[in-house]
Amino acid sequence: MADYIEENNEVEMLENKHKKEKKELQAHIQALKKVAKNDKTKKKELTAEIVRLELELEDRQKKEIEEVSKELSIENGFEQTDENEEIKVKLSKAQKRRVKKEQQEREREQEIKLQEKENINGPRNLENQAICNRLKEMNLKVYPISSDGDCLYKAVSHQLLVKRKQSLSVEELRKQTSNYIRENKEDFMPFLSHPETCDMLTDGEFEEYCEKIVNSKVWGGQIEIRALSNNLKCPISIIQATGPSSIEQGEEFEGPSLVITYHRHMYRLGAHYNSTLVIADEEHIEN
Repeated sequence: MADYIEENNEVEMLENKHKKEKKELQAHIQALKKVAKNDKTKKKELTAEIVRLELELEDRQKKEIEEVSKELSIENGFEQTDENEEIKVKLSKAQKRRVKKEQQEREREQEIKLQEKENINGPRNLENQAICNRLKEMNLKVYPISSDGDCLYKAVSHQLLVKRKQSLSVEELRKQTSNYIRENKEDFMPFLSHPETCDMLTDGEFEEYCEKIVNSKVWGGQIEIRALSNNLKCPISIIQATGPSSIEQGEEFEGPSLVITYHRHMYRLGAHYNSTLVIADEEHIEN
């Protein structure tokens, strides 16, 4: 009897943990929805990202349930010998519901795998192919940058090291970018607007914008590229798949151009920047 109570307590603790994780995920999803509130493109991408996050959580929780069930079966003298053999442990109603849900999840995962095969000719792969073809003409290749909000600054930092033997961290680049925009407020204010009202930023909102560049992982765009180029006094070339093959910033400056790539479909929640390497030199640069 004591063993049965202990087993139920272990299952109950796991179920409570899973409930908490699901609540935390829902809170995170609501935060993401607020970010993409007025952007139709991001809303579509957000739907796919939400599915991915939910699948990851469900898959991890499923594995935890299977592990606990396996441990309980061994403790009760019933070792599972076949993947499809029923575990001879008294299951609660909640566990039975989870077993049924696991089967549905496996079927759903199979559908996703089939969809991924169909996406070979999707926008992400087509975009990557176009960018790689354009880089190849320049004897360049994509150097992957992690997607965490710092991608622009990491790409520029990598290019500074490769092209100019100059070492500047993401934190330093963010600080310099923020200071440059703040010091040249009249040049940048006309191009900044509130994401919801589309009105020009107030002085307070402008200061908040500059602060976020330094104190958060807010994504960098054309405004930040312009500030980086002007502050570093070097040209920056942005290679993309659609539209002009490259967008040039800071052409008035001398020296080799920092070449980065702009991907609209690399990740589900928005655009992404990568760096580049000369093809022949790629193996000699440490990640």
